[in-house]
Amino acid sequence: MALPNHDLTARGEGSAGDVLGTYLRAQATAFLRGLRLHEESGADAAEGSDAARSLRGAARRISGSLTTFRVVTESSWADGLRTELVWLSSTLADEHAYAARLTRLLDALHRLSGSPEVPAPRGASGALTVGSARAAALLERQLTLARTRAHSATLQALGSSRFHAVADAVAVLASEVPLDAVAARGRVDEVLVPLAEVARTRLATAVSALPHAAEAHPYNPDHDGSWHEVRRLLRVHRYAREALGEDVARLVAAGDALDRHRDAAEAAAASATAARTPRIAPATAYALGVLHADQRHEVEATRFTFQDLWQPAAAPAL
Repeated sequence: MALPNHDLTARGEGSAGDVLGTYLRAQATAFLRGLRLHEESGADAAEGSDAARSLRGAARRISGSLTTFRVVTESSWADGLRTELVWLSSTLADEHAYAARLTRLLDALHRLSGSPEVPAPRGASGALTVGSARAAALLERQLTLARTRAHSATLQALGSSRFHAVADAVAVLASEVPLDAVAARGRVDEVLVPLAEVARTRLATAVSALPHAAEAHPYNPDHDGSWHEVRRLLRVHRYAREALGEDVARLVAAGDALDRHRDAAEAAAASATAARTPRIAPATAYALGVLHADQRHEVEATRFTFQDLWQPAAAPAL
């Protein structure tokens, strides 16, 4: 499946260093604001979650931009900061991911247990309703434990010297961006646009290698990894477009579909893991099997949604 071509154009005025520096400084400022809000949130879980999301978003934008536009920066500095920001955003994401996964699975169990479209196994009337309660309790134990461990890891990370070094580096970035003296003086259309095109080409290649959703077995998770990689490359491409000042609304919509794909795939894996728990009751295993099938169907639905967004006739070329 081909990714629609897009004729990238530079936005704004100034050199490549001016445009990239403005974007990176803005993201560094957003990172520091998120850090301050996180420190001020205290025991407020909602505020803490919002602040952590802001931190993750800024960290991903900085690291993604340093990947795409590495040659415009001092490469050794860019490589080091990018590595640390990837570590930080991954660490911060885990706690939220476990909480969201549990909510998704419990909501799905509640919906499925009351659905007349889901048949009970032969000779076990009401087994899904009975099994759902036990499955929910099992999932809650497993995912709450995982979330607690992730929360402890987050607190440990935020209190570490490694994190403080990252925060210090981002604070410097908010006022001064280490740039390559030669590349930074170049024109945007001669320096940044070709680099952004490389990111687009990598995404196009990955998208074209995806099996069409209609050709994939609906319960086969083997292709999940390639879809997750497309999600990552789409995010890098989107940030490059943002740095150039371009409209990213369609990329956001496509990214949302791939976020839902990732969430459903990981929820299906969690239900499968729970179903392998030793000595669980047959009704519990049955409920977890229905839940797994439901989440795999959601995976397939989001694949169709994403692929529809990339049909050349459906929207202007990206």
